[in-house]
Amino acid sequence: QVQLVESGGGLVQSGGSLRLSCVASGFTFSIYAMTWHRQAPGKERELVAGISATGGATNYADSVKGRFTISRDNLKKTVYLQMNSLKAEDTGVYYCSRGRHDFITESYDYWGQGTQVTVSS
Repeated sequence: QVQLVESGGGLVQSGGSLRLSCVASGFTFSIYAMTWHRQAPGKERELVAGISATGGATNYADSVKGRFTISRDNLKKTVYLQMNSLKAEDTGVYYCSRGRHDFITESYDYWGQGTQVTVSS
């Protein structure tokens, strides 16, 4: 069955960095776009970044542009989120999700369990 397992979250000071990983299994990873979302306490889940199946296209929420980088390794079936210059407002649970297509859309069919990121100010 499809599984997405996130890791790499933790507690970091404002201005610090974290690298999240999401390991996929149970499907042909290389033909699906992948995304990262986050959910802060009391807020709705929001898209952070997406990457196409080949990695040739990416998009980012305006709030993270220039600070976060999404990438993928199709041989390792892993998608990453490098987060630099972290701010307190980046705090939340970060989720990996599988897109329904090879290109980036706002349609997802599987989600990981999430990894907590806490940025102290």
